[in-house]
Amino acid sequence: MTVAPHGDAASLFATPRTVAEHRADGSIVLRSPEPLRDGARCVGDWLEQWARQTPDTIFLAERGHVDAPWTNVTYAQALRQVRAAASWILAQGPSAERPLAILSDNSIDHALLALAAQHVGVPSAAISPAYSLMSKDFDKLKSMIALLEPGAIYVSATKPFAAALAAIKPLHKAQIISGNADDVDALAFHTIAATPETPDVATAFAAVTPDTIAKLLFTSGSTGAPKAVINTQRMLTSSQQAKAQTWTFLEQSRGDLVILDWLPWSHTFGANHNFNLVLRNGGSLYIDGGKPAPGLFATSLANLKSVMPTVYFNVPRGFDMLIAALRGDEELRRRFFSEVKFAFYAGAALPQNLWDALEDLSIKTVGRAMPMVSAWGSTETSPLAADCHFLAERSGNIGVPIPGTELKLVPSGDKLEVRVRGPNVTPGYWKAPELTKQAFDEEGFYLIGDAVKLADHARPERGLFFDGRVAEDFKLNSGTWVSVGTLRVAGIAALAPLAQDIVVAGHGGDEVRFLVFPNIAACRAHAGLGETADLHEVLAHDKVRSAIAHGLAKLRQQGPNSSGHATRALLLAEPPSVDGGEITDKGYINQRAALTRRADAVARLNDDASAEWIGL
Repeated sequence: MTVAPHGDAASLFATPRTVAEHRADGSIVLRSPEPLRDGARCVGDWLEQWARQTPDTIFLAERGHVDAPWTNVTYAQALRQVRAAASWILAQGPSAERPLAILSDNSIDHALLALAAQHVGVPSAAISPAYSLMSKDFDKLKSMIALLEPGAIYVSATKPFAAALAAIKPLHKAQIISGNADDVDALAFHTIAATPETPDVATAFAAVTPDTIAKLLFTSGSTGAPKAVINTQRMLTSSQQAKAQTWTFLEQSRGDLVILDWLPWSHTFGANHNFNLVLRNGGSLYIDGGKPAPGLFATSLANLKSVMPTVYFNVPRGFDMLIAALRGDEELRRRFFSEVKFAFYAGAALPQNLWDALEDLSIKTVGRAMPMVSAWGSTETSPLAADCHFLAERSGNIGVPIPGTELKLVPSGDKLEVRVRGPNVTPGYWKAPELTKQAFDEEGFYLIGDAVKLADHARPERGLFFDGRVAEDFKLNSGTWVSVGTLRVAGIAALAPLAQDIVVAGHGGDEVRFLVFPNIAACRAHAGLGETADLHEVLAHDKVRSAIAHGLAKLRQQGPNSSGHATRALLLAEPPSVDGGEITDKGYINQRAALTRRADAVARLNDDASAEWIGL
């Protein structure tokens, strides 16, 4: 890896500080010595503040296609529409038991309606559009709607959601709201946003407390069935207060924050981290209609050329596609590394090859390495629990506890299971008291299910490294534990660029083996085949199979012990399934669900007589 000076971290971040309490039972409690300062009462206070102080600043912007101008709303305009929509919501006789459900992707209307509900104490619940638009049986959507019993349901337009709306119709009595004014089978959002404001709005807003439920967010289901996580106002505001104390540039450059983001508001990364980051700090959020997926990333690139953000947020798959684009566009590369302060990755661990590639491009372009940082948490921690607000030496450092939050590291086999306690942690799951009880230990620490490693036992301020999901790890017949999360990332890097993601198999066996979701575009290019080539022809091509075998050999050199590499790989022609619970919006692969659903592929992978798998 190229070694060069990094960007100026001192002007961006607070110096990391951590205190470690070593207990007699072997556990370690980590906390920040800096107390969490008082924050806002609720997210609505932020909107009210900026509408007063900087009324003409752009709050939200969007565009329907890359050739269209950006449509935007200022903070003053947003507050007027939020108060108007809140008047309509109050007239419906709302309560926490009848939340607002949102089925559509990110949009200005989506944001304003959600903020309106929260403004008067009604929770909003954004549900991944994949459950409506990609699902075939709508089972998960139906279970979510039955649990929520919403008072209103918003869609961007009724036609794309017609099948989903028909499937859930027997399960609710909600008013359907549409962002499309021409939909005659729904109430138009613009009608709601034009409702005359009533005095009841101010009364209801004043009654909102830090313990008021702001949102119900469904877990991604990365290790189980989705659950509705209660997100209180205190969780959201304390998380952003801690972020401001670690990302000190936010306080020093109020109003200068510009974010271009695709990350869905049905997940905590996009909603509670990124959206609230903009709202808390009076910034501008440009909604990216693209995403890191074939056919859609071109939109993200066009938007990036139009709006260069202060901080670039993405998941590993997005960085993979960005790096390829930057290599082929000198002007975009120069602007990106010159204008973006730093890059932030989360949602999954960033393979080291992507870290190295981005750093190398930055050095070659502007003579310094762009700072790359991350954070760690979950839907239940809203999401910030640890923050890497320093320049780590390599990928994977999730940082140190944020102010106000404690991390308890508990010995679990040869690992340290991490647990979380703080004002950012959920009080529990909606209408699920038993699940709530099981989610906390006797001291009130949330059992997040992750394992971590200290970067330096003598210096806890150097951060923690993610060490996999406790529930995903397994033993080989030799008794050796396989760290699935760590091996997955190492495997993707070794098989780059042909592997988009990996499912780690080998439970109860003598060897680790991989099911590989291939990067089809990279495989076609490597094989020298055109777009019309049959998928099975691409995956069976000698050049592709040879490259996978070479990657397996490379991984064995890096981790020669039985748990450090895979001896076989099987390329999967079928992409991850939403209905099968194999993948989330952020691209996270549910290992357990994939192994269960693809038991036949695992059997072929383990069949010594099969010619389908690729081996060392």
